[in-house]
Amino acid sequence: MQLTRFTDLGLRVVMRLAVVGDDDRPGSREVADELAVSYAHVAKVITRLAELGVVDARRGRGGGLAITELGRNASVGWLVRRLEGASEVVECEGAHPCPLRTGCLLRSALGRAQEAFFSSLDTVAIEDLTQNPTRTVLLALPRVGGTSLPTAATNGE
Repeated sequence: MQLTRFTDLGLRVVMRLAVVGDDDRPGSREVADELAVSYAHVAKVITRLAELGVVDARRGRGGGLAITELGRNASVGWLVRRLEGASEVVECEGAHPCPLRTGCLLRSALGRAQEAFFSSLDTVAIEDLTQNPTRTVLLALPRVGGTSLPTAATNGE
């Protein structure tokens, strides 16, 4: 199964925010630049993450982005399900419906495989994704806004 670009960006944004110090609230453009992705795409992803309660997004002075407790503790499976939506692996209906759809076992087999994929991600929390060596890479991302990320030494690790 392949995740959409939207979900991929959502996971990367959440991972990035999970290593930010409590006093730092990077902006959407800053996060987009640090992750080397389109600002327009990141803005859409952040809007959805805020709707889910995973990210706290504030505008104006003192604003910026921060991961919430829900975001830090959510399972990857939970988040991926919400970012991916309820679509099936294959589309049997639609403008050109599959002629096998009335008696095909493939659709249900793929549905079980998709659920197994999500279930395996249910055992992993977002916070688990930010352990070393990933944490080291996230902390080493070039900062656009001028404020440096805390190092592992200043985080008590």
